[in-house]
Amino acid sequence: QVQLVESGGGLVQTGGSLRLSCAASALTLSTRAMGWFRQAPGKEREFVAAINCRGGSTYYADSVKGRFTISRDIAKNTVYLQMNSLKPEDTAVYYCAARPLVVSIQKNDYPYWGQGTQVTVSS
Repeated sequence: QVQLVESGGGLVQTGGSLRLSCAASALTLSTRAMGWFRQAPGKEREFVAAINCRGGSTYYADSVKGRFTISRDIAKNTVYLQMNSLKPEDTAVYYCAARPLVVSIQKNDYPYWGQGTQVTVSS
């Protein structure tokens, strides 16, 4: 059974950094595109970042470009989201997601999801 487990969320001040991790089981990252999404209270879940199955291409929402970096460790079967220069508007529950092979920025294209980790940025 596929499992994605996020960790690394927490409370941080504006301008601070956090690194989120997503540990995957029962799937191989080399055959999956991985994405990070976030959902703030009262808002739709939105795309944040994604990495393709080969790991050579990354994609970012405009709102996080230049501040967030997605990466992965095949040996650990783990995907990361390094978040720098955090802003209060980055406050949300962050979710890891997986889909076969090809990256998508559409949440409905991802069949596998983690339970989410809360990120709160104080002003």
